[in-house]
Amino acid sequence: MSQLNEVKDEVVAKAEEVKAEVAEKVEEVQAAAAEVKEAVQEKAEEVKAEAAEKAEEVKEAVADKAEAAAETMADYKEELEASLKQGPPETDPVWARFAELLESKEAIPVKIDSAVKGGVIAYVDGVRAFIPASKVSTSHVEDLESLKGLETEAVVITAEKPRKLVLSVRDAIRRKERAEKEARKAECVEGAVLEGTVDSVMDYGAFIKLDNGASGLLHVSQISYERVAKPSDVLNKGDRVTVKIIAVKDGKISLSKKALEEAPARKERKPREDRPARGDRPERDGERRERRPRGDREEVFNYKETGKATTSLADLLNGLDLK
Repeated sequence: MSQLNEVKDEVVAKAEEVKAEVAEKVEEVQAAAAEVKEAVQEKAEEVKAEAAEKAEEVKEAVADKAEAAAETMADYKEELEASLKQGPPETDPVWARFAELLESKEAIPVKIDSAVKGGVIAYVDGVRAFIPASKVSTSHVEDLESLKGLETEAVVITAEKPRKLVLSVRDAIRRKERAEKEARKAECVEGAVLEGTVDSVMDYGAFIKLDNGASGLLHVSQISYERVAKPSDVLNKGDRVTVKIIAVKDGKISLSKKALEEAPARKERKPREDRPARGDRPERDGERRERRPRGDREEVFNYKETGKATTSLADLLNGLDLK
C-alpha cells in the first residue's frame, strides 16, 4: 500500500512539473506573439505614414502644376495673343535641318539606343527618332534588341515638328548600293583595263568577277592568241587575271585577255614555185582575147517550144459550103 502511494506521489509530482513547463512555454509564445504583433503594427504605421506622405506630395505637385498652368494662361494671355498676331516664331534650326535632310535624302550617322514595340529608337541632335522594324535593315531582323548600340547610317523619311521624326536605315543602305552600282558602271566602259578573279569556268569561256563588283565574260576566243581548246586548260576558279573591256551591250560586259598581249608576227606567205605570177600567165591561143563592145554583139534568142500544134476535123470543115 505504501508503494502504491509512493508511485501516486511521483506521478502527481511529474504532472505538476510538466504543467509548469507547459505554462512557461505558453508564456514565451504569448510574449513572442505580442512582440510580432507590435512589430507588425509599427510597420503598418510606417507604411501608412509613407503612403500619406507620398499622397500629399503628389497632391501638392498636381496643385502646383494646375496653379502654374492657370498662371500661364492668365498672366501671359496678352503675350500669347501678341505672339499669335506677329505670326509663327523663327524656324527651329534643328528641325529646319531635318526638313533639308528629308528633301535631299542625305544619309546621316546614327546610333541605335534601344528597342521598342515595332522598331528601335535613335537620337539625332538630341531629338528622339523612331526607326520602324521594317526599316532597320534590308532583311528581316528577328531580335531588335540585338541592334542596341549599333552605329549605322539612316535617312529621314518623316519630319513633323515637334515630335515626329522617322528614319530608315534600309533606304540609306539601298541608296548607297545604287550609288556604288552606278560608280561600277562608270568604270565599265569599252577600253578600260581592270583586274578580277575567275568566278567560274565554262566550256565557252570564263566569268570574271571584277574588283569593282561587276562581272563579265571572257570568251574562249579572247583568252589568248594561241589556240585554247578548253578554258579549263589555262584558267581555274580563283585565278587572278587582268582583262580589257572590249564591249558593253545591254548590261553585259565582254572581256579580253588576248587584247593585252602582243600579237604574234604574221608569217609572210611564199608564192608557189610551180605557179607563175598572175601577170606572167600565158594567154589562151597565144594571145589576149579582146572583148567586143555591147553594141557589136549579136543578139541571140533562146526559144523553146512548149506548146502543141493540133488541127481538129471541125477546124478543117469550118467555112466550107456543102450545099
